[in-house]
Amino acid sequence: MFPVLHLLAKKLGTSLIVLFGVSLLIFAIARIIPGDPARIALGPNATAEAVEALRVRLHLDAPFIEQYGYFIGNLLRGDLGISLYTNRPVTADIAQFLPATLELVIVSGIMMVLLGVPLGVLSARFRGTVVDHVIRLITLLGVSAPGFVWAVILMLVFAYYLPIFPIAGRIADSFTIAPVTGFLLLDTLLAGRPDAFVDALSHLILPAFALALSGIGQAARLVRSNMVETYDKPYIEMAQAYGFPEKRISRKYAFRPSMIPSLTIIGLDFAAMLGNAFLIEAVYAWPGLSRYGVAVVLRKDLNAIIGTVLIISAMFLIVNLVVDLLVSVINPKIRLARGKA
Repeated sequence: MFPVLHLLAKKLGTSLIVLFGVSLLIFAIARIIPGDPARIALGPNATAEAVEALRVRLHLDAPFIEQYGYFIGNLLRGDLGISLYTNRPVTADIAQFLPATLELVIVSGIMMVLLGVPLGVLSARFRGTVVDHVIRLITLLGVSAPGFVWAVILMLVFAYYLPIFPIAGRIADSFTIAPVTGFLLLDTLLAGRPDAFVDALSHLILPAFALALSGIGQAARLVRSNMVETYDKPYIEMAQAYGFPEKRISRKYAFRPSMIPSLTIIGLDFAAMLGNAFLIEAVYAWPGLSRYGVAVVLRKDLNAIIGTVLIISAMFLIVNLVVDLLVSVINPKIRLARGKA
């Protein structure tokens, strides 16, 4: 237990340092992007006095270090400022848009694991056969094509030619669900509306699958590669020589060691979905944080840009921390070695 706690404390400390560095970097980049945020916010017809007054209110007239000091002070109080895009607190915008993106990414991550890992195991178990070649071809297509391409293809096939799934939004306008958690699948169940749950799920399937396809291909190829390498180990050959069932060898002796390197990449792919979701959200008119982030970047909304990047960075670090702990659980040698360090 103590090595795990030591690892957790060490990773948390490192994550805080990284988050501080990200905040400083994105704060600096946001300040050097061409264009005056105050002028963009007020429009071309605003007077010079009104623009200057807004600059003073946003501390844009202060030196960089002083501006960053104001930002850090407000951040420690949980205040990310006012968005010039929505004229609301950035924290309120994030609270509204983040659950939609998290719901999309979580369902995509579940698809990635439930489809990608078994495909990789199946491909490794039947390596060199027709099954292996077909799976490798399918996963190669998933990895090579960008997510927005699959989004458009899925929309054409399953919403236009075969009108099975809806193509826009999170739920039909006929449903009115009180937001409790922000996750529609959960809120519909809490409201006792299974019909609304089915509708929300039908809205989610296409964008989630489009976002997950690249990760499915990546996971399958990684698992297959690592399992094929594991199959060449002497202890696997010994188990086969002793006549152990092939399913047992695949599940117990080949799969678990192979998941240690694969899990890290799968976790990073899952975290990267938070940043990559903006194209999928744009195609399917999904009201999430990634789409909101693109809108505020185009309007040079400094507070909203920094808030969005910090949230995505924090989520990335959290996923990385969870993956590191999972790897330590799977492989005790890593946990004990880090604990001694």
